[in-house]
Amino acid sequence: MNEAVIEHEVDFVSPRARMLRRFFSNPAGVIPAIFLVVLAATAITFFFLSWKHVPFPSDPNQTNLAQKLLPPSAAHPLGTDNLGRDVWTRLLHGTYISLTVGFVAVVVSLTIGIIVGAVSGYLGGWIDNVLMRVVDALMCFPTFPLILTVVAYLGPSIWNVIVVIGLVSWTGTARLVRAEFLTLRESEYVRAAKAMGQKRLAIIFRHILPNAAAPILVTAVLGVPGAILTEAGLSYLGFGVQPPQATWGNIITDGKVYILEAWWLILFPGLAILLTALAFYLTGDALRKAAQTRTERK
Repeated sequence: MNEAVIEHEVDFVSPRARMLRRFFSNPAGVIPAIFLVVLAATAITFFFLSWKHVPFPSDPNQTNLAQKLLPPSAAHPLGTDNLGRDVWTRLLHGTYISLTVGFVAVVVSLTIGIIVGAVSGYLGGWIDNVLMRVVDALMCFPTFPLILTVVAYLGPSIWNVIVVIGLVSWTGTARLVRAEFLTLRESEYVRAAKAMGQKRLAIIFRHILPNAAAPILVTAVLGVPGAILTEAGLSYLGFGVQPPQATWGNIITDGKVYILEAWWLILFPGLAILLTALAFYLTGDALRKAAQTRTERK
């Protein structure tokens, strides 16, 4: 009797609430998510400090050749680089640049992907065919060389890097959204909305898109580390965010010449990239599992 009542009550829990409950009951997803929250708070803090020109814990661009290539110590927890700059300070200030590239590039990518996928999946027909052939053509190009070529042509800067990464990496999102819309457009609530005379845009954005939010959210979370790694690769090759602005990628670039005598210049920013990417992937995987139905998980 009690079990039947419990099952009946669970039926009234929204899919979003069930997803969140499953996610927060999974430590493998919650712990990385907490790490990402702390990282985001750090990025926001040092963004405002840089905006207000507050040199905390010190000026990330202040050089001191008398203290160059010092190993980690109490005065410099992560050592100094070839210009005597404190690596710990540069790593902290570089956090908001790296995360900004990741998040904003994903927002650009999601915006394009959702629009293309929604139009393609909802309208179907020749529009679907044309849009999907464009997606197929873009997916034929290797992503990183294409980004590298465009950034080299436009010139290296943070906004060029963000826009190019976003413009190149939306194809997977478009395919995912299209697949969700192809399934959901035949739902009863969509038919009811059509029968009530609601316009297409209202049906797409009020009824279908909110019900496709879970897989889109997972795609967004998994897309951020990819953008961060792409920026790090571009910075390593000299086409990313330019010095003296600190990013995790160009800290590694500055240290690659001194890898044998100053291992800390490679190790610590490399660990920052690794741990951040791993946290995003673990969080995204936990969200994906939480979004699946019980039948799919079996």
